[in-house]
Amino acid sequence: MMLENKTALVTGGSGAVGRAIVQAMAAEGCQVLFTYNSDTESADELCKEMSDKDLNVTAYQLDVTDPPAVTELAKTVEANHGPVEILVNNAGAAQVLPFAMIEEEDWDRIIDVNVKGMFLVTKAFARGMIRKKRGAIVNIGSLAGMRMLEVPVHYATAKSAVVGFTMSLARELGRYQVRVNAVAPGMLTDGVSVNVPEKQRDEYERYCALSRQGSPDEVGHLVAFLASDRAGYINGQTIMVDGGI
Repeated sequence: MMLENKTALVTGGSGAVGRAIVQAMAAEGCQVLFTYNSDTESADELCKEMSDKDLNVTAYQLDVTDPPAVTELAKTVEANHGPVEILVNNAGAAQVLPFAMIEEEDWDRIIDVNVKGMFLVTKAFARGMIRKKRGAIVNIGSLAGMRMLEVPVHYATAKSAVVGFTMSLARELGRYQVRVNAVAPGMLTDGVSVNVPEKQRDEYERYCALSRQGSPDEVGHLVAFLASDRAGYINGQTIMVDGGI
């Protein structure tokens, strides 16, 4: 039980990767709170699945780009569950468009959800970690922000920002014994990767050293480890889960 007696918040917990993160952390003994934007059905299903396994999971609806809502959630969580020691910034948005067709509103939406949302949620919950002088933050990036791939420009830009945010924040919060790391998944069998054309998926497998796509579970287990005390000397890193590209 790597995360026994700890409380974590996972944003975007109802999607494929978020669900795997919630499951992995709860299985390690953690009290997991997760947010979802609009998919109430998936959130309820996940809560029921975890409850049937006697695992401690609670869902909260949240738009991570809404500052007052994020602030209010931080107060609610503190009152109902106590201090959050682990934060996983997983909420994200993707859009498959060529550069010439990206409109300003498209750009703003992708940057807002993937970058501004991460900033707002981290600012709200890092304060408690700073006061307690302990904590772990894991940001979910993407191989799209690490390699020269055929991916939407606004999405790649947003995921590149996750890397810079992680390194800078790790340096600043290190003095408070709060670690900040990122995980950058490659092509997965579920989640945003399902929107990738079959030709590009085949090409990925051809150049991947393991000749396959990854699974959300493989991401979830790594996130649980990075959030645990076993990763106590890992800080400011972006770890790629891509099978070797």
